[in-house]
This record gives sequence, C-alpha cells and structure tokens, in this order.
Amino acid sequence: MLTVDYDRLGARSGELVLDMGAGAGRHAFESLRRGTRIIALDYSHEELTSVRDLFWAMGEAEEIGDGGAALAVRGDALRLPFADDTFDRIICAEVLEHLTDDAGAIRELTRVLKPGGTIAVTVPSWLPEKLCWWLSAEYHAPLASGGHVRVYTEELLRSRLNDAGLEPGGSHRAHALHAPYWWLRCAVGPTNDHHPLVKAYHQVLVWDIAKAPFLTRFTERVLNPVLGKSVVVYSTKPRRTRKEGHRVAA
Repeated sequence: MLTVDYDRLGARSGELVLDMGAGAGRHAFESLRRGTRIIALDYSHEELTSVRDLFWAMGEAEEIGDGGAALAVRGDALRLPFADDTFDRIICAEVLEHLTDDAGAIRELTRVLKPGGTIAVTVPSWLPEKLCWWLSAEYHAPLASGGHVRVYTEELLRSRLNDAGLEPGGSHRAHALHAPYWWLRCAVGPTNDHHPLVKAYHQVLVWDIAKAPFLTRFTERVLNPVLGKSVVVYSTKPRRTRKEGHRVAA
C-alpha cells in the first residue's frame, strides 16, 4: 500500500533515495523495484532486520530494478548520519506526527537533500485524524506510547516545509477507505484487534490491497479529496548559483 506517487516524486533508476522512518519498508521496497539506490532508515532495529531480510529476498527473486541497490540503516531523525546534499529524493511517510521536534527533523531532511532534489512528506490528514483523537484518547499521546503528538492541517505542514528552506509544491490525499477503519478501531478501543467488526473491515482492506478491484479503487479516488487518511506534499530544495550562492528556481 503506497502513499507516495512516484511520478510526482520523480525517482529514477540509479538515483540515491532515502526512506526516512521506513518502518516495515513499503516505500523502500517499491523504490528498489524501480531501480533506485535506496537507504531505509529507521530507529527500530527490529523493523530494519525485517526490511533487510526482504531486500535480500527481492534480490534472490530477481525483483530489483536495473541499477537498484539497498541498505538498511539505524538512525535518529534529528541527527541523520549523512553528509549535506546527499540524496536525489527523500520519502518521509507517516513519521512527523510521532516527533516532538518535527521542525528539527524537517531541517535535517532538507540538509541531506541535494539542491534541486524532491522530497515527499506524508502525515495523517486533518479531518480523519481529528475524528480519531475525538473518539479515543488512547489513540494518541500521551496515553498511546509512541503515538501521534499533533494533528496537522496541510497549511501547517506546508509552513514547516517552507520554514526549513524547501519549496512546497503539489499535494494529494490517499487511503480514504482506511479512514473509517481507524474510526471504528478508535470507537471500540485502538488496541482491540479482535473485535468482529474490526476484523471484518481489516479483511476487506487486505482483499482490496491484494486484488485492487475497480469498484474500490474508483470509490477511493472519489473520496480521497475529502476523506483521504493521509496527505502528501511534494517539495523541492532550491538550487544555488555557484557564483553568488543565492537560491534560484529548481
């Protein structure tokens, strides 16, 4: 289940891509299939072990695109272990809402992105997230360990990106069919995975991801602008002239 649109991200074969906060690796795996040189960074050693193993399995199954290579790296979002201007593209999917210092993390991402490079940042969109917070205090911090610490509007996210020196561009929303699932989970208790309605809805989502039938894909496209669970904003790091060092349009 991908949140980022790779056509908008612009990642090409052989480019160096960072998936910051890779988690289970969904975007890192897609990047590798497309032949990018992907670095999956996460703070969780357990998650990275699983991601590393699947990188190996993709190689064995010859599912890596031409020019592709992969590395799993443990690191801190506020102190990225990379030099300035390292990456052609960056993906930061559903990470910032967990970080107290989201502005600091965005500054680090901007630092390691090459001038002219593109970053896709995704966070939970305002309306679906606000309803989750309203339905259950156990869904978010401080009651939820590692839970969400803020609710973003798209304007707030764009402001954070702009303040870090990026140039926010296009955006879209994704995963409208997942919003009611999370409302249901919050209504019965976020940790109640065994509730019959939660289990039934989860099975529908798994079926939808595996089969991608026209009806659900069409329905989600129609609903995404209003009910999309995630909002994605694509930004560019301005180029600088060699002579004067000031920003110019990418």
